[in-house]
Amino acid sequence: MNQFKYIIFGSLLFTACAQGPVKATPPHPDYATDSRLEDAPKLPSIELSDELLYEFLLTEIASQRGEIDVAVQSSLDLAKKTHDPRLAMRAAQLALQSGQLDKATEALRIWREVDPSSPMAMRMYASVLLRVGRLDEAREELASVLKTDQTNVGHIFFQIYQILASYPDKEVALGFMQELAQPYPRVAEAHWAKAQLAQASGDEKLALDEARQARNLRPEWDSPVSLEAFLLKKNDPQQGQALLRRYLLEHPDAQEIRLQYARALLEQKQYEDAREQFQILADENPDNPETAFAIALISLQLKDFKGAEDHLKQALNKGKKDQNTVRYYLGQLGEAKQNNDEAIAQYRQVNGGEYQFAAQIRIAYLQNKSGRFDEAMQQLHQIVPADNQQRVQLISVEAQFLRESNRLTEAYLVMQHGLEKLPNDPDLLYGTAMLADMLGKPDVFEQLMRKLIRLHPDHAHAYNALGYGLLERNERIPEAVQLVEKALQLAPDDPAIMDSVGWGYYLSGKLDESVKMLRRAFAGNPDPEIAAHLGEVLWMRGEKAEARKIWQDSLKDNPDNDKLQAAIKKFMP
Repeated sequence: MNQFKYIIFGSLLFTACAQGPVKATPPHPDYATDSRLEDAPKLPSIELSDELLYEFLLTEIASQRGEIDVAVQSSLDLAKKTHDPRLAMRAAQLALQSGQLDKATEALRIWREVDPSSPMAMRMYASVLLRVGRLDEAREELASVLKTDQTNVGHIFFQIYQILASYPDKEVALGFMQELAQPYPRVAEAHWAKAQLAQASGDEKLALDEARQARNLRPEWDSPVSLEAFLLKKNDPQQGQALLRRYLLEHPDAQEIRLQYARALLEQKQYEDAREQFQILADENPDNPETAFAIALISLQLKDFKGAEDHLKQALNKGKKDQNTVRYYLGQLGEAKQNNDEAIAQYRQVNGGEYQFAAQIRIAYLQNKSGRFDEAMQQLHQIVPADNQQRVQLISVEAQFLRESNRLTEAYLVMQHGLEKLPNDPDLLYGTAMLADMLGKPDVFEQLMRKLIRLHPDHAHAYNALGYGLLERNERIPEAVQLVEKALQLAPDDPAIMDSVGWGYYLSGKLDESVKMLRRAFAGNPDPEIAAHLGEVLWMRGEKAEARKIWQDSLKDNPDNDKLQAAIKKFMP
């Protein structure tokens, strides 16, 4: 071969392999091994003719121009003609990137034939075989890879996991990994890979067992610890926390584990301990705005307003990517401090991002709360909703402001107008129905609630509202009780629905059942209306002293509640 031509050929080849096609594609797990780490393949002795050079240039030009079908076919033809492993690899890469798995398989088979000792070729070939459903051949290839590269068995299991992680049938992927891992019981990475695939297939018991085996084999390795703690989170979060804590005692620099531990504490509402862990992370990474932001939110939860403000400003000054999020939470902080002007000033600086709409709504809410009703309504009318969900929220807030101002008819018209545009929206149906009930339109109320139930048969509050409305009007009591009982089936822990059921039992003459249900409701939420109902039923059962106490205690906290006052006047005029 002419030496000059060989240099040109080699230079072009490796330049082309480095550049790839014009369109960027995500890195494929098959390419995880750097080919430069392998022994140089044995190259064929072949003259670089003008025809071959032309075909090679044609392949690369087609690739650069996005004519991928031409590039794949041309590169595959070159690999067949030359049996050069580099050309076979290039053909395989182009075919894989374009999704032509049949041609990728053919190119990889050529590469394997001409360079049988290449681990990269074997792994890529096994991956493609797996993707096209040739599981037995893929298993044989990967078993061969594991046998021929004993020094890198752990790393190879990582790569096999990467291949299997995207396999659609998770149970098949797990079984595949279990067969490959069987000869390697002392390889921690094999157990870790099985644990990951077991979790993906829904076998959390096996996943936990495999994660523990991996941890026992390599106690210093953080990945099995992290996975085991994650798996424990659902059923035994305290044990998961203890595992993370023990690991951190021996490996205090393990930042990923510390972050997981901090989040685990946060999920369990252990705010002080969580903040302490985030503070350690912040001390180790003083320029990280995310940890400062996390500490700020926890401080806000703990009502440490000074700490929250300091860390929010740190997040702002350190250049947190989403400045709008920080501004929004500074607004939340202003509200928590009951400084509405400060909160509004911060909300006004939220000019984009996921919190922009919420910030605009909060401005209107604070204006209305401060008695500036006209400003609040003007603010609402300036907001441009991005979708129907935001549109519904705007309508509901406007109706709420009108209702709070005792302008019920206007509130009803606002909701009704919104319902004309979005006739099947559950929030608009429910809100309009409730306003119709307040305005003495029982027929409209029932019609809208029944439509809501028909469209959303699992809407517990629609059943409850419809049933309680009948109870309040003392109409069709048996049907009303059935409706509120259905609501309780759908939301068994809701005190408001328990109250409706208890009141329905009372009107049905079932005093014992009524008291039992109303006590449950009152224990869950000592609401004055529930107190009114419970007191009345107790009074009717002759337990007047307890009824008085419940009413009087509730009246201290709710002196203006109409329902409570009416109940007291009814029995103690």
